[in-house]
Amino acid sequence: MSKDLKFKIDENLPVEAANIFTKFGYDAETVFYEGIKGFPDKEIMELCRREGRILVTLDLDFSDVRVYPPASVPGIIILRITDQSAESILSILEKLMLAIKIENPAAKLWIVEETRIRIRE
Repeated sequence: MSKDLKFKIDENLPVEAANIFTKFGYDAETVFYEGIKGFPDKEIMELCRREGRILVTLDLDFSDVRVYPPASVPGIIILRITDQSAESILSILEKLMLAIKIENPAAKLWIVEETRIRIRE
């Protein structure tokens, strides 16, 4: 899998999530550190487009394929998990790294649940 993938960690995830991506050799920025916390969803996605970054978020609004068709964005990974504690999120992201090694999330919508990943292209 390409280490050229770049990710943007949304404000609803712990900033430490970026460390997991960088630990596995990926470029990751956070909405928080970039000072764009609170920006509207469309602006966040436009920044992702310009920067070629896959958005990682808990925000289910990004799952609307009519608004964010997977082929028109760099990619979206939505964590749809019951336990949204920092520990749980970081644990899920660690496991997600294995899936990213196998399949490229670029230009796709990934819905990540505790036991499966649903992918829309």
